[in-house]
Amino acid sequence: MSLKKYVNFAASDALRTTDPTTMPKHTQKFMGKNVLIDRLTAQVGSREMALGLLRKRGHVDKKGKLTAEGRARDAMTAEERALDRASNATGDKPSAFKYNPKTNRATRR
Repeated sequence: MSLKKYVNFAASDALRTTDPTTMPKHTQKFMGKNVLIDRLTAQVGSREMALGLLRKRGHVDKKGKLTAEGRARDAMTAEERALDRASNATGDKPSAFKYNPKTNRATRR
C-alpha cells in the first residue's frame, strides 16, 4: 500500500491526512488557547518541524520564543484560528463561517 494515498503536503508544508472528515485524535486534545506549538507538533509529528513552520510564518523567533504575532495566534483556540484563516482568505467576516472540529476547517454557513 502506498503512503502517498494517505498523506500529502499542504501549502504550509505540514503533513496532513487526505481524509478531510477526521482530524487525528492526538490533535484533539490541543484545541484550546495557548497550545499553538503543541498542536502543530501533534499535527506534523515533530517539535523541530513545528518550530520551523512557525519560524517561516513569523510566529516564533530563532530561539523558538513566540513573537508578538505568535502570541496573538497562541491566544486563539483552534476554532478561532480556523475562522480567522477563512476570513482572511475570503475577506468575509468570521461570523460568515462555521467551524468543524473534526476537520479543523471553517466553511461558509
